[in-house]
Amino acid sequence: MNLSQMTKDEIVSFKNENEKLYNDFKGQGLCLNMARGNPCKEQLELSVDMLKTFDDGNFMSECGNDVRNYGILDGIPEAKKFFSKMLGVDPEEVIIYGNSSLNAMFFAVQCAFNKGILGSKPWSQCGKIKFLCPVPGYDRHFKVTEFFGVEMINVPMTPTGPDMDMVEELVKDEAVKGIWCVPQYSNPDGISYSDETVKRFASLKPAAKDFRIFWDNAYCIHHLTDKPKYILNILDEAKKAGNENIVYMFGSTSKVTFPGAGVAVMGASKENIEELKKYLGISIIGYDKMNQMRHVRYFGTYENMVEHMKKHMAIIAPKFRLVCERLQSEIAPLGIGSWTTPEGGYFISFNAPDGCAKRIVQLCKDAGVTLTGAGATFPYGVDPDDKNIRLAPTYPPIEDLAKAMDLFVICVKIAAAEKLLAE
Repeated sequence: MNLSQMTKDEIVSFKNENEKLYNDFKGQGLCLNMARGNPCKEQLELSVDMLKTFDDGNFMSECGNDVRNYGILDGIPEAKKFFSKMLGVDPEEVIIYGNSSLNAMFFAVQCAFNKGILGSKPWSQCGKIKFLCPVPGYDRHFKVTEFFGVEMINVPMTPTGPDMDMVEELVKDEAVKGIWCVPQYSNPDGISYSDETVKRFASLKPAAKDFRIFWDNAYCIHHLTDKPKYILNILDEAKKAGNENIVYMFGSTSKVTFPGAGVAVMGASKENIEELKKYLGISIIGYDKMNQMRHVRYFGTYENMVEHMKKHMAIIAPKFRLVCERLQSEIAPLGIGSWTTPEGGYFISFNAPDGCAKRIVQLCKDAGVTLTGAGATFPYGVDPDDKNIRLAPTYPPIEDLAKAMDLFVICVKIAAAEKLLAE
């Protein structure tokens, strides 16, 4: 029965029953973590043989450089060829960074603030500037713009991507300089942008000539089904619209090989790339070329890396199924929550009854299960409805994940009952 249809006495009894179950969990001394989308140990083990890449003693790039030495600022040629396929761009439209795509995004924002973009005034001299933030979204994106003092504007997500009517209206303001996007299997909703959404992004005509779409395609090969969804290539669409400078594309192997030792890559128009390379050469002599070479030699081809990701899917897809099945059996009949069933990516987005997210996260924490903080999926950590919780199923062993979900649904039930009783 839907919880809201119960009598007050029935809700009290329901709450008491679940509080007893909750106290039993507290007595178990659990210490489980579902806070971030970390790969589990079994996933990390898949790439360990990569560390044997240089056992043959060959450290030479195809361009004749020793990858142990200085030089090659924007990435070895074979890495640029390899990773350009991941982003769907030409090798000349790529910069290979270190192990963090977030660092590459930060660098791009920093350059815009300090030097401007393609001759435009530096953002630091433009007064109050603004960024559009699809919500719920990726907390680390929001932290970057918050660090620079940028005003962030919430843009609701729809089943086909951000509300593009709202985006097209907001970019008429010259103070709006960019937008954060996770276009395939978005963080945390798992939404893949529709063809229409990608084309509308590519054709945007913002008032600010230095407006940039930060297209963080972090999960472009992180599928959870044998029939994956693919999105249109935004740079191709932007070129068709005569708008190729509007987008910065990002990706990495952080959740393909090793999060602490992956390879990050950026794709953009040649004009954008040349400008950022100029600034990059001031801050660094070159990134870890040995790691770039390890990835290229280990996988051989981009297609082999895509095949490798099927091994990841075999490990984590059952975890996602477990979470969704538990929510379907325990929460759906009561009408006290909704959630996404992603076909890829690393998260499940759960929406509790309004005003309950913080309470649920705290209840879980007090009983030994750490979740992503309530509000983290919104700029400034403020969810106006206090309802969204990002669930990260990948890291715990499946037995621990089952325990965590048993506790989670109990906490949702308690918080929902408390809310109804307080009304």
